Amino acid sequence: MGISKTRLKTEILAGITSFFAISYIIIVNPMILSDAGIPAGLSVFATVFSSAIGCLIMALWAKAPVILTPGMGVNAFFTYTVVVGMHLSWQQAVAISIFSSLVYMVIAFTRASEFLANAIPAVLKKGITVGIGLFLVTLGLEKAELIQSGGKRALLAAGSLSNPATLLALFGLLLSLILFLRRVPGGFVIGIIVTSLVGVLFHIGGTQATSISLSQLPKYSEILFKGDFSQMFSIKFLLAVFSMTMILVFESMGILEGILQDPSQFRKAFQASSVTTFISGFLGTSPTVAAAESASGIESGGRTGIVSLVSGILFLLSLFFIPLLSYVPQAAIAPVIIITGAVMMEQLATINFADFTDWFPAFLMIVLIPLTGSISTGLAFGFVAYPILKLAMGKQSEVHPIMYVLGLLFLAQLGFNSILV
Repeated sequence: MGISKTRLKTEILAGITSFFAISYIIIVNPMILSDAGIPAGLSVFATVFSSAIGCLIMALWAKAPVILTPGMGVNAFFTYTVVVGMHLSWQQAVAISIFSSLVYMVIAFTRASEFLANAIPAVLKKGITVGIGLFLVTLGLEKAELIQSGGKRALLAAGSLSNPATLLALFGLLLSLILFLRRVPGGFVIGIIVTSLVGVLFHIGGTQATSISLSQLPKYSEILFKGDFSQMFSIKFLLAVFSMTMILVFESMGILEGILQDPSQFRKAFQASSVTTFISGFLGTSPTVAAAESASGIESGGRTGIVSLVSGILFLLSLFFIPLLSYVPQAAIAPVIIITGAVMMEQLATINFADFTDWFPAFLMIVLIPLTGSISTGLAFGFVAYPILKLAMGKQSEVHPIMYVLGLLFLAQLGFNSILV
């Protein structure tokens, strides 16, 4: 079946929007992984190639408008928990990533994925969506410098309106909101471009230089296929595999369930995500996940794999234009992330607040995901609380047996993380 020119235009604009919303990962991911010992200059190539391959697999296999890139939460786990906290090498962390991804792939290509998806209560799925939405809002507000660390007196404090970057972000937010509410095609892209141009005109933000160039590509082989499995039977290795598997499976499931408009796309999108995650380890980066920022493209009207295909192509093209990315300031990206998060939080309206045994586990997810900066931590507390509260109120008939198993596994994960970090 063919596709109309109008629909094609919408899909392409949605793909551009999603790429711009997640493009910061090209610079941010290498910065985080450099703390694990992976050279930032080479990690850029791993980030770009894993994202491009993931988007291509998503486009051809799942035909879903989802962007796959190294995840912000799991790259922090890779670096600060596995390497820094557990004192393993980045090569061993890569091996843990590959092993965890293999388990993830087995789940994705068997009935286990459907079983898990059906066993998880709808209220927890909604809680995951809202929690990730609030996490994105927080991330966007930080990028806009509208909030900052509050120091000793408070966790967070308001940013200064005398800060030019904050004023630019507010301009971008107002413009993007108006375009969004008026349903202007490609509104988010227009907002990003206009805000970036204003930033360049007034010399605000986006001036971070990068020394990355294609001339370094021959050295990329230094981080290819470097997984070190020598410790694979050690307690540290196995516990890290368990924790990373929990993050990969349930973070990906939560994000995909939350952003996909067409539920029929979930299974193949989940499979595409697992395959890309497996490949990413061999490419020399932390695991890829479905990017929550994909919701910005979906909100722009994207519904097919054309979105991910366009984003994948842009990831590859970005290798030639990495210096130009420095002209897209955080203030131009932040409004898209904030609005996208707000849209995801609309799921709050469908949660049954009258049943506290439903609401409180979801509430824990919603507040702990952004406050801890860890999707896996929020998931863990929600999954542990749900069966406990249902049992306490004699509502065990509402709990699928697998929820008890998952609750115990997530409780173990919290315990292991406390011991290992």
